[in-house]
Amino acid sequence: MTIQWFPGHMAAARKKAAETMAHTDLVIEVVDARLPEASANPMVAELRAFRQRPCLKILNKADLADPEATRAWLDWFNGQADVMAVAISCKRPSDVARVPGLCRKLAPHRNDGTKPLRMMIMGIPNVGKSTLMNALARRRVAAVGDEPAVTKNQQRLDLGADMSLTDTPGLLWPKIEHDSDGYMLAASHAVGVNAVAEEEVAAFLADTLMARYPGVLAARYGFAKNDLDGPGVVEAIARRRGCLRRSRYGTHPDLEKAAIILLTDFRGGALGRLSLETPDSRAAMLAEAVNPLPPESPDPA
Repeated sequence: MTIQWFPGHMAAARKKAAETMAHTDLVIEVVDARLPEASANPMVAELRAFRQRPCLKILNKADLADPEATRAWLDWFNGQADVMAVAISCKRPSDVARVPGLCRKLAPHRNDGTKPLRMMIMGIPNVGKSTLMNALARRRVAAVGDEPAVTKNQQRLDLGADMSLTDTPGLLWPKIEHDSDGYMLAASHAVGVNAVAEEEVAAFLADTLMARYPGVLAARYGFAKNDLDGPGVVEAIARRRGCLRRSRYGTHPDLEKAAIILLTDFRGGALGRLSLETPDSRAAMLAEAVNPLPPESPDPA
C-alpha cells in the first residue's frame, strides 16, 4: 500500500508559506523525535535553501522517543549547514523556554534591537506546532488536537517587542517517495485516517518494533512468541485482548480493533520510549531504494 495524503488546503498553504518565508529571519521546523527524517518535509528544506534561511530543528515528543536514537539524530542534524537541532517535549514549559534563546543564536544580526526577530514555525501535521505556539505565547492562541491538519491558516503572534512568530498549517508533500516513510507517518498519526488501512499500518509498526525492540510487544500484550511477523502480532493482540467478531462462519479475530489498540498504544507512549528510525537505518533504507536486493530464487522442486 502506498500512502499519500495532500488535502487541497495544503497546496494553498505551501504557496503562502513561501511568501511568508521571504519576510522571515529563521525557520523553526518541528519534527517527530521518533521518526525525525521521515517526518521532515522536503519542501521545507527546499524553501529554506531558496531563501537561505537558518533552521532550528525541534525534535518534539522526545519523551516518547528512544534516547539513544535521539542522541544519534541530534549529532546527525547538527552536522548540517545552517541547522541547530534540539530534542524537547513541547508540553514541558522548561523545554520550550530554551527555544527563543536558540533562535537568537541562529540569527545574531537581530540582536541589536533595531528590528524584531521574525520566526516561522513549519512542519508536518500533528507534530506539535500548535502546542509549541501556545507554550511560547503562554496562552492558547492555536487549536490543538490529536488529529492531523487541525491548523488550516497562518497566524502571526508578537512575543514582546523584539520577537514575532508565524504559525503555519501542517504540510505534507504531494508524493511520499518511500513506502516506509508513509507507514511511519501513518503510525505517528500525521496523515488522515481516510488515507490509510490501519491493519496494514499496524502490521508495519509491529514488524518494525519486533526488529528494533524484541520483547516489547510480547511483554505489553502477553503473547508467548517473539518470532511473529507483523500481521501475526496484530492477530495475537486481537486474541489476547478479546477483539473478536462473529459471523455465520464462526468467531474470528477483529484485526481492525487490534490494529487501533496497537497504534493508540504507540502514539501515546504506552509501549515505552521507542523510535522507528535511526540515521543508520535511514541510510540503509535509502541505499536499498537505490540498489534493491534481487528477489529470492524459488526452492528447487
